[in-house]
Amino acid sequence: MNHFSRRHILLGTAAVALASTAHADDTASKVDLTDLLTAPEEGEMDMGPADAKVTIVEYGSASCPHCAAFYKDVFTKLKPDYIDTNKVRFIFREFPHNDQGLAAFMVARCAPKEKYFPLLDVFFTTQQTWVPDAFNGLKNIAQQAGMSAADYDACLKNEKVAKAILDVREKGSKKYGVSGIPYIFVNGKTVQGETTYDSIKAIIDPLLKA
Repeated sequence: MNHFSRRHILLGTAAVALASTAHADDTASKVDLTDLLTAPEEGEMDMGPADAKVTIVEYGSASCPHCAAFYKDVFTKLKPDYIDTNKVRFIFREFPHNDQGLAAFMVARCAPKEKYFPLLDVFFTTQQTWVPDAFNGLKNIAQQAGMSAADYDACLKNEKVAKAILDVREKGSKKYGVSGIPYIFVNGKTVQGETTYDSIKAIIDPLLKA
């Protein structure tokens, strides 16, 4: 990724590879739900009612192929069936595993809040197009979302935005054990990595009936 120089983006330790082979977490470990659902300082990016009986939290990276597969194969079915029907609250937490992922999240955070999830949709569905030349690919996406070239450059130099995203990643890793991505929590119970819509549905439905 030659286009990202220190003047554009300060990644720090975010280049550590975290996209391990994904799998269901057989230990079914659970974290404190109240603590998990405490919003980060820069605000939560979520869909669905705050008082839903089921809350799904996903830690993912915009440039992670496993995360893109989860988005296309699972999330796009969960959204109309559970989130849009107000049965489930969905929270997305940024967990960039390389410069490309961090830069994409910075663009999404610099944009108006209502454009955050539409931008995630573009990142995941066109990932193979923009990741190889991420600086220019993201610039094109940002401009289509209404961001000027000057604003785009300023966004990638914004250390405050970068730090806020990396803080979310660090807390997820150190406090909640987030490792391979996507990393999914359902009501605080871990469902790690690539999984199917049916397997997530099998977890959600009993919780909704409880």
